[in-house]
Amino acid sequence: MNTQSPFPRAPRGEFGYDQKEVDRALRVARERYENFDNGSGGPRLTAKSIRHTAFTMRKRGYSAPHVDAALERLEDAVAVREHEERIQNRGREECMAETKDAARAVLKRLERPSGERFRRVSILQRGYSIDEVDAFCNRIDDFLRGRVPMTLREARGVAFTSKRRGYDEGQVDLLIDAVVDVMLAIR
Repeated sequence: MNTQSPFPRAPRGEFGYDQKEVDRALRVARERYENFDNGSGGPRLTAKSIRHTAFTMRKRGYSAPHVDAALERLEDAVAVREHEERIQNRGREECMAETKDAARAVLKRLERPSGERFRRVSILQRGYSIDEVDAFCNRIDDFLRGRVPMTLREARGVAFTSKRRGYDEGQVDLLIDAVVDVMLAIR
């Protein structure tokens, strides 16, 4: 194990991210980032794959907020590369049209009435709190229409309470992913 940790550990008695998993994931990400343009044969590093990286929680693991901040910076850097590559391959106008289409699709979903924006899980399952998701959807709508600011950190870090008969988590997560993708493309 490294004598010098890249991240502080979680405070004693608290859980943090598994150190070996984080170290391995960051080593692979660094290799793929450095070989971004030469098609090294392995899976390509993408902003979305970074966003969906998850680690096992362990006592005395790496501090989750510190690791999350590093992953956000890496996602931002990869998103810039992806955006530049799309512009080079398709042109600025086509990329902007794709981003506008994605924003319109999000807005179309948000036009649905509160309580009906997403599929609900069965009575025996738990999903995201409908009220919390709808309130966040209203914030997204206001942001996309230019009424209020929103940061990437807000969109990436939103968390909802688990409730019976809540919204389907997968559908909500896909919408949030689309919002983050739009935000990365327009900054």
